[in-house]
Amino acid sequence: MSFRDRSDAGRKLAELLRPLADHDVVVLALPRGGLPVAAEVASALGAPLDVVVVRKLGVPRQPELAMGAVGEDGVVVWNDDVRRVARVSDAEANDVLDRESAEVARRAVWMRGQGEHRVPVGGRTAIVIDDGIATGSTMTAACRIVRAHGAARIVVAVPVVAADVVTTLRREADDVVAVSTPSRLSSVGGWYDDFTQVSDDEVRRLLAQS
Repeated sequence: MSFRDRSDAGRKLAELLRPLADHDVVVLALPRGGLPVAAEVASALGAPLDVVVVRKLGVPRQPELAMGAVGEDGVVVWNDDVRRVARVSDAEANDVLDRESAEVARRAVWMRGQGEHRVPVGGRTAIVIDDGIATGSTMTAACRIVRAHGAARIVVAVPVVAADVVTTLRREADDVVAVSTPSRLSSVGGWYDDFTQVSDDEVRRLLAQS
């Protein structure tokens, strides 16, 4: 199954998540791509919407290849296999980590607004959403952030995720919900007719509506 755009994917995902409507739920998006998907889910469930700011740690010579991820509160997840195969030195890894950590802090302030606080997740069911998952390192970091803030239950929910990654994510989350789980996923964007980057204006609009 493919999707017209992220909003279409969000509506399809929301149908699978409707049994959670009667729970104390908060919907958390991985920006930017996860926001339009999560907004549809939050609307369908009548739940508050917030973001979990996480950045991929790209291999210096291949920035699209993730060797890990860093999120709010200094949570870091490394993929040691990728680092070893790509021959990334500790110094190179730390340079990438410092740069992306600063970007996480900047984006958290920009998206929520100066002085704005997170939606509380303590004791609640947190549904953590992205527009798709190929490797899982970014979502793993997001789950650890949410767990550290006291979520009683974490549900990873995505339109599409590689089947082998689901097993990995179940070590971090209490449940994984997906519309499609292909055996291989080389590109999340290939599952969308329209995979245009989410603009600054759309980010502000979706968070303001929430």
